[in-house]
Amino acid sequence: MKKLFMVALVAITFLTGLSQVSAQSTYNKDQNNYIVLTRKIPQLKAILLAADQLATDDGAQFGEFHVVICGETVKGLTDIAQMQPFLDLAKSEKIKLLACGFSLKKFGVDATKLPKEMGVVANGILYNFNLQKDGFLSITL
Repeated sequence: MKKLFMVALVAITFLTGLSQVSAQSTYNKDQNNYIVLTRKIPQLKAILLAADQLATDDGAQFGEFHVVICGETVKGLTDIAQMQPFLDLAKSEKIKLLACGFSLKKFGVDATKLPKEMGVVANGILYNFNLQKDGFLSITL
């Protein structure tokens, strides 16, 4: 039974990864695109300030900036009071805040309880690798 479950999980992850790869092809490769994986919500402030500075420095070359929150810290994503300042800043900077679906599942967080401004990717690590293949600059904190 466990073996069947693991095979199904791997298949779903693979298929989800394929859909992410096809969706990525719309990014402008002539712009500077960024992705950050973080495991700590408080790091969002520094990440968002860096995004703001990169947008200023890059000017018209600034493309997309994705932040994926992974690990046990996803439990705090449903705390609107904690998240609202980050959501406001991310919206003003056109940053995509995303939660790792694998982490949500592992730590029992209901994705429907996340702020509406946040997206969910099936697997944050796979998402990061796929964006790197598409030319995104990446860092993990």
